[in-house]
Amino acid sequence: MRSRGSTRVVNAALLGNVLVALTKFAAAAITSSSAMLSEAVHSLVDSGNELLLLYGLRRAARPADAAHPFGHGRELYFWSFIVALVVFALGACASIFQGIRHVQSPVAMTNPEVNYVVLGLALVFEGSSWWVAFREFRRSKGEAGYFEAVRQSKDPTTFTILAEDSGAIVGILIAVAGIVATEVSHRPVFDGIASIAIGILLAAIATILARETKGLLIGEPARSELVSSICAMAREQPGIEHSNGLFTVHIGPRQVVAALSAAFTDTLPASEVEAIVAALEERVRKAHPEVVSVLVKPQRPEGADFTLAGGDEIFE
Repeated sequence: MRSRGSTRVVNAALLGNVLVALTKFAAAAITSSSAMLSEAVHSLVDSGNELLLLYGLRRAARPADAAHPFGHGRELYFWSFIVALVVFALGACASIFQGIRHVQSPVAMTNPEVNYVVLGLALVFEGSSWWVAFREFRRSKGEAGYFEAVRQSKDPTTFTILAEDSGAIVGILIAVAGIVATEVSHRPVFDGIASIAIGILLAAIATILARETKGLLIGEPARSELVSSICAMAREQPGIEHSNGLFTVHIGPRQVVAALSAAFTDTLPASEVEAIVAALEERVRKAHPEVVSVLVKPQRPEGADFTLAGGDEIFE
């Protein structure tokens, strides 16, 4: 399923970064500023990242087929991980390389006022994109704190854009500081140092994004509220004595597979067990549309062949 909110956030970020990249490249050509060139590369990389995220959203929205019976939701996780690698490989490394080269062979800055105008416009564009991403993230995080929401989020698009835009705003401030220091001291080496600082900032952002998206790629469980809800439904279902536990895994931002190991009443015939399973699956899917598949395994506790979360204690 494609999230309209996520797509809106990515489109807003793409538009802002394309405008910013064009103005920064023009300013870098006019002023010979290393920090401005690093910022231009930063915005260009961010624009490419938004295209990758849009591609991932489109691929993840494809319906299930014979080769992918649970759908293609993890495509978004894969492309989000690629975005983290691109931020590091192109954004961070290019900025650090450019900064080191400028420190070793400083080039005098010309027309610095152009840099201030461009960076001011960039701050407006990036700030607008950041606000769109922040509002969507704040709406989706619920009662959780911001850092906790990032760790628990199953939709990487919003927090990726929020992290990129936050980094872009901080990067603009670093570029301004480097340009001011260069003007005041008449030493262009500070411009190169600002470029290196922007590269280090991008490397830190890329590391955070890679860590969060790696967990999603490997597989993360559904939120505890959903697990508790499914277990409560199983507890209320006639014919089920208790559960050995519940296993859930996200295969997309709004796609969950759940597996329940449950002990049924011994006297029930097979046809009645099938009816109970069908009724439980229907209740779960009606209450939680994001659960794309519910697998119920009739199993005595002593015969359980895997350990699941939320076992007998929930059914006591």
